Amino acid sequence: MAANMALFRGGAWGRVRRFGLAAYRKYSSGGGCPSVPLTSPLPGVPKPVFATVDGQEKFETKVTTLENGLRIASQNKFGQFCTVGILINSGSRHEARYLSGISHFLEKLAFSSTAQFGSKDEILLTLEKHGGICDCQASRDTTMYAVSADTKGLDTVVNLLADVVLQPRLSDEEIEMTRMAVRFELEDLNMRPDPEPLLTEMIHAAAYRENTVGLNRFCPMDNTEKMDRKVLHSYLQNYYTPDRMVLAGVGIEHEQLVECARKYLLDVEPVWGSNNPKQVDRSVAQYTGGIIKVEKDMSNVSLGPTPIPELTHIMIGLESCSFLEEDFIPFAVLNMMMGGGGSFSAGGPGKGMFTRLYLNVLNRHHWMYNATSYHHSYEDTGLLCIHASADPRQVRDMVEIITREFILMAGAVGEVELERAKTQLKSMLMMNLESRPVIFEDVGRQVLATNTRKLPHELCSLIGNVTSSDIKRVVSTMLRNKPAVAALGDLTELPTYEHIQAALSSKDGRLPRMYRLFR
Repeated sequence: MAANMALFRGGAWGRVRRFGLAAYRKYSSGGGCPSVPLTSPLPGVPKPVFATVDGQEKFETKVTTLENGLRIASQNKFGQFCTVGILINSGSRHEARYLSGISHFLEKLAFSSTAQFGSKDEILLTLEKHGGICDCQASRDTTMYAVSADTKGLDTVVNLLADVVLQPRLSDEEIEMTRMAVRFELEDLNMRPDPEPLLTEMIHAAAYRENTVGLNRFCPMDNTEKMDRKVLHSYLQNYYTPDRMVLAGVGIEHEQLVECARKYLLDVEPVWGSNNPKQVDRSVAQYTGGIIKVEKDMSNVSLGPTPIPELTHIMIGLESCSFLEEDFIPFAVLNMMMGGGGSFSAGGPGKGMFTRLYLNVLNRHHWMYNATSYHHSYEDTGLLCIHASADPRQVRDMVEIITREFILMAGAVGEVELERAKTQLKSMLMMNLESRPVIFEDVGRQVLATNTRKLPHELCSLIGNVTSSDIKRVVSTMLRNKPAVAALGDLTELPTYEHIQAALSSKDGRLPRMYRLFR
């Protein structure tokens, strides 16, 4: 009986109720079905109404500028959660007239007590009610305060962000705790087996000696004691102004975000006062080239049953271009074409095993532990680098291999490797933009720099248009510059800077020969 009742509820009787008895008899016999195409509407079923979209599927980023100069940018992305944050045109490149490391210090101080919230715990509990998390990141040119939370809590989130950015208490206790956090991070940085963060600092310092993006991103140990509320307020007064900010949001309605911005970020006096900024550094990056060497014992960085062998790390870089220039896309393709990685990276599809630094370097020279290409780009300059590591006794050979790879960039570019690099760059771009926080950062950074945003399909089109002649052109321009060199570890066998420069100016990238009477 129960089985019969189930049949009537969800089986044949359900179909009779939905389509009508006559229609069911006609199509259930099997005779009428083969002649009816799947595109024909089913009898008795209402005509479906589909959602429609205009233009580029309404993917465009909406931007509004308030009376005080604050820009509001939003990107619709359907879902229960949103990511909202404030990006500020402020970073270590603006610290020439201040204590080095202020941005790093402020990053660690973020989301502490404010005028409305008595402590960091209170802020976290408020966010927890909306399933929210928060984060702050400071780079060389941008400081970013971000929150991901339920869309229903948008008003609370914008209120909290405005308070964190404009009304921080900066109590003595919080500043002391931040000093400890910064010191711990600096100690950890020097003890890590992976020296990539240190080398990145060194190559920037060598390439842009004592200016803009060459200034230290991390707070020096000696400066932690000098940081106090007065020093921080003097910096915040100049750089945390509405015209240098973007309120960006992903997963929310634009009008709703603008309304919240007007409520919490318009006509609000910050805790440091609203005096006009007096010392805003608008310096343009000056590429100098040069070398920075740090002799360091790397023999005990990783002790244990399988210790990492002692390695010397070298990074060689040349000036590329800013992300505002048209040549930025060819440089991005070139960086993808060079690729590389560690000699113990797990291979497989998409891991870059067909990039030049794998095929020409790691596959041929078993003694090299790493060869990786990096491209750093800013609003007024850029830096293309190759990081390599090997046993200290092989340093000279390693440097020559890298200089030869730089020279080979200007040679023939195979159609297959170019298409592979372009496809890999497109896929990486699209995969990254599946993530809501990544979309948020992309929207915020682009609007902060250009007041608009290039959409993914536009970038993919630009990538697709890159030719081998574009690659040769940008490389020939890049090779005219002096190199920047960073070296870390046992540097006994390191060639002189002049020899490295001569190799990058030669036709084959080889270092000048050295003749020794005694070895």
